[in-house]
Amino acid sequence: MIQVNNLRKTFGASKKHLFNGFSQATKPSPVVALDGLSFTAKDGEITGILGPNGAGKTTCLRTLYGLLKADDGSAMIDGIDVVKNPLAARARLGIFPDKFGLYERLTAYEQIDYFASIHGLQGDFKHQAIEAIIKDLDMEALAHRKTLGFSQGQRMKVTLAQALVHQPKNFVLDEPTRGLDVMSTRVLRNYLARFKEKGHCILFSSHVMQEVAALCDRVIIVANGKLAAEGTPNELCELAGETQLEEAFVKIIGSDEGVAA
Repeated sequence: MIQVNNLRKTFGASKKHLFNGFSQATKPSPVVALDGLSFTAKDGEITGILGPNGAGKTTCLRTLYGLLKADDGSAMIDGIDVVKNPLAARARLGIFPDKFGLYERLTAYEQIDYFASIHGLQGDFKHQAIEAIIKDLDMEALAHRKTLGFSQGQRMKVTLAQALVHQPKNFVLDEPTRGLDVMSTRVLRNYLARFKEKGHCILFSSHVMQEVAALCDRVIIVANGKLAAEGTPNELCELAGETQLEEAFVKIIGSDEGVAA
């Protein structure tokens, strides 16, 4: 289970400009990325985060990863505070980033092995975990090929494998289908549904309304760093008095800005 409690994060740094030939420091208006955001993503469910550009979705996810530290509030992975005990929290978290960056001189197996080692897997246990995830994701034909030249769908599978090799209970994805073709998107959706059935907690952000409506048990709508609404896709439609999630989303955030088709 993933819990976000009253997260607050503000960005703002001093800049220098010239005035009468002299450099002077000025401080721009701070940008409030998270303004008391709270929600819970439960085990055995797929929870989607929706929001216009700049709403705070990525800042929230990066706080869960431990890449950013919140100014206030807390983020918990299975009850473990990501700030107070980051290694234990990360051990329970699989991260699927928005770009499938791979070490292209490595084979798919070597790539997965590298991430397994980062998570502390060793010896026969590590080998068995790698073989298991390769089989689970139907990657046997790709396993010993260098990842240079892999298609987006193949890169997606490797990225998914490296995120899951340590068998985390929780899985976080940032716009996972960006750049994927229709068939690769279907493959990813099927895997997410399988992991959900096994009791995993899955949290992902997306701009694709059809994807969220089809996959998610619950949806979190974020606007201006705050929780604007939450519920099942049907509940959100009922709340807004609309029949389509996209129309409900637009009405809830009160603007067409940032909505992607």
